[in-house]
Amino acid sequence: MPEVIKYTEEELVLLLKKKDQQAFSYLYDNYAGALNGVINRMVNNRELAEDILQEAFVKIWNNFDNYDTGKGRLFTWMMNITRNLTIDTMRSKGYKKQAKISGDEYSVSNLTGDNKAVERFDAMDIRNQLSNLKPEQKDIIDLAYFNGYTQEEISKEMGIPLGTVKTRMRTAILELRKMLHNK
Repeated sequence: MPEVIKYTEEELVLLLKKKDQQAFSYLYDNYAGALNGVINRMVNNRELAEDILQEAFVKIWNNFDNYDTGKGRLFTWMMNITRNLTIDTMRSKGYKKQAKISGDEYSVSNLTGDNKAVERFDAMDIRNQLSNLKPEQKDIIDLAYFNGYTQEEISKEMGIPLGTVKTRMRTAILELRKMLHNK
């Protein structure tokens, strides 16, 4: 039976700085699940999540010399790389185009009873609450929170001033908060 290798974080960092392949395999085996969880909370596409995870580990490997133990724990550093890569991917033109082509099955407007995303919303009955928002508020929440758009991108996409986007978003969030507190 092969011996199970365990590293302390310090040992792992030292080996990774030396580009040790076995340490990298250990890193992947022990952290891929957690990082995949971070990605899956942001994107609802298993294949895309797997691609982002692989790209994140390549980025971690290639940039490991930049990791500074004095600035935080290894997992936090890797999680930030993964999260930022996921956000960058979601903001990319290719991702947005694909989301539009696929009909954006996870948009707020398309939540139906046969959709896995519904289960996550039903815990707080948010799905029903979102339907109580004005359509322009629901659209902004959809673009921002489910498609990863910035307020500036929403402004361009919807053809409305940035100030209007900010006002509608704030109003929508306050409305949702009020609805959830009144339950």
